[in-house]
Amino acid sequence: MKNAILDSNFRLPALTNFYRGKVRDVYTINDELLVMVTSDRISAFDVVLPEAIPYKGQVLNQIASEFLDATEDIVPNWKIVVPDPMVMIGRYCEPFKVEMVIRGYLSGHAWREYKNGKRSICGVTMPDGMKENDKFPSPIITPTTKALVGHDEDISSNEIINTGLVDKNDYEKLEQYTIALFKRGTEIAATKGLILVDTKYEFGKTNNEIFLIDEIHTPDSSRYFYKEGYEERQEKGEPQRQLSKEFVREWLMEHGFQGKENQTVPEMDEKLINSVSERYIELYENITGRKFEKSDTNNVLQRVEHNIRNFLLAYYR
Repeated sequence: MKNAILDSNFRLPALTNFYRGKVRDVYTINDELLVMVTSDRISAFDVVLPEAIPYKGQVLNQIASEFLDATEDIVPNWKIVVPDPMVMIGRYCEPFKVEMVIRGYLSGHAWREYKNGKRSICGVTMPDGMKENDKFPSPIITPTTKALVGHDEDISSNEIINTGLVDKNDYEKLEQYTIALFKRGTEIAATKGLILVDTKYEFGKTNNEIFLIDEIHTPDSSRYFYKEGYEERQEKGEPQRQLSKEFVREWLMEHGFQGKENQTVPEMDEKLINSVSERYIELYENITGRKFEKSDTNNVLQRVEHNIRNFLLAYYR
């Protein structure tokens, strides 16, 4: 679709590296700046789906920008400027090779492990007698390795330190930052009638200082429940109302796709694409408490490249 970005291939000045992730196209400029274009790609089950979702990139980028600003008193972050609704430019950091996952509730991957009889995840003990979506006595940190290809893997804090993935002092700081960020995210979510269930943070280092990098508290990296009716649904054993991209996974599963070998991604027609776009806009409005303002998507690639170039020209003038 012309009004959405499936991928970008900008030839930017002083480009020293380019990386395409599942959702973001990342340009390194002069080995000091990162230009992160949040595309309209959508992934599920570790597979990038073939169709772009209009406004999805804008939703993710603007939520991430807002939460980076709302947490910069806790930990410095990589962001310098948002020159376009779909772009963030910031300082280059060497990323730590772990993702800091934190869980306030027994949901998702943790629940699947628990249901199969496990009472420990990433070296952290989970209490007996819990039901799906029950709140943990206190949030637990369940790190994963950061895989360049394939699935991330659970890893304990001891393994991270003992294998030298992260220095002990640095890792202890990452845990402290993770707990403080999750607490802030939980407080902000509560003011919007939401529960921040679980999320992940990524960190990097430059000039011997730790920075929060990438996205934060977006529906792609976090799970939210609606606060109203949470207790009642738990008591009745009913599913929780979620605010995440879980609805996309559910549609794929209904159409026989779970990312397994020899499975074909079902065709996404225009009606479905537009409904997913509307859901992402709804996510934005619930998480931020503000009405979403659609950017001009005529010649969107041209607009994005123009705004990036204008910033770089001014920055290196």
